[in-house]
Amino acid sequence: MTGRKRILTGIRPTGALHLGHYAGALENWVRLQHEYECYFLIADYQVSDYADDIARVRESVWEVALDWLAVGLDPEGSHYVIESLVPENAELTALLSWFLPLSMLERNPTLKAEMEALENPVDGQAERKPVPVAFYNYPVMQVANILLPRAHLVPVGDDQLPHIELTRETARRFNRRFKEVFPEPEALVGRVPRLVGTDGEAKMSKSRNNAIYLKDDAGTVAKKVKRMFGGPPRGANEAGVAAENPIMLYLEAFDPDREGFAGLKEQYERSGIGNAELKERLTAVLNGLLEPIRDRRQRYAANMRAVREALEHGSCRARETARETMAMVHDALDMNYLERY
Repeated sequence: MTGRKRILTGIRPTGALHLGHYAGALENWVRLQHEYECYFLIADYQVSDYADDIARVRESVWEVALDWLAVGLDPEGSHYVIESLVPENAELTALLSWFLPLSMLERNPTLKAEMEALENPVDGQAERKPVPVAFYNYPVMQVANILLPRAHLVPVGDDQLPHIELTRETARRFNRRFKEVFPEPEALVGRVPRLVGTDGEAKMSKSRNNAIYLKDDAGTVAKKVKRMFGGPPRGANEAGVAAENPIMLYLEAFDPDREGFAGLKEQYERSGIGNAELKERLTAVLNGLLEPIRDRRQRYAANMRAVREALEHGSCRARETARETMAMVHDALDMNYLERY
């Protein structure tokens, strides 16, 4: 593994993973895992919005690990890391916060959006909550997560690009002011940067209940597809705009028959195809994609000891790397106090 460049990427443990995670991130991770030394992070420090439901966070750690194994992320060649089992994440966050102006964090659009959602929840979904200090720590901790293993590449969704730019700026500032410790990581956006939800209103997310999960059985997938929003009203033989119909967007993202889909899209925009026919095709496509994922997930769910070992071994390896990095950081900051006398 030595000599390979490193990847750090991760997911907050707030529930099982869905098709948006797969298209935007996981398929990229699977492709890259043999080219890079990969650290896949379960970011359990970064769930302050679930602080009153720690049981959900705890269960979600296992859900995320099962989904990673199910899609084919190999724990023998990569590292599954629980953030809180590597306390150097918190230490580096504290040290970096010395040098990051609050104004830089306040410009971050993701932080703004999350704070707005917390203070002004969607009607009927949640009660209004005060913004905790942890929300300001959140982008600093993301920077620390990336810099701690000295990552070179960070596969992300397009909404995470501001975090990568903040990380690059932080690395430049630290290296220039002290010593060269951190690479400037590059971002890699997934094939489908943002998958619209089944309701057509926003990106796929757990909180909006508009997601198709990787663990959903065939019947559940069929039901969710049947209820999908099908774009602006039109007749079955009326031409439509593919980009306005989530069913077509899903087929474009997941249909393995690229030539067949191209013909379907041309027909849809020329003379129209009914949504019922499109949904039938999409159900078959999604269940074809998810069937082997579900099978692998069930096998690992029957052997949770293997899941535990993946989390334990990966976190131990990440801690070794973190200690190396923090030794370099302490040296750069001249914090080796006891070596003076």
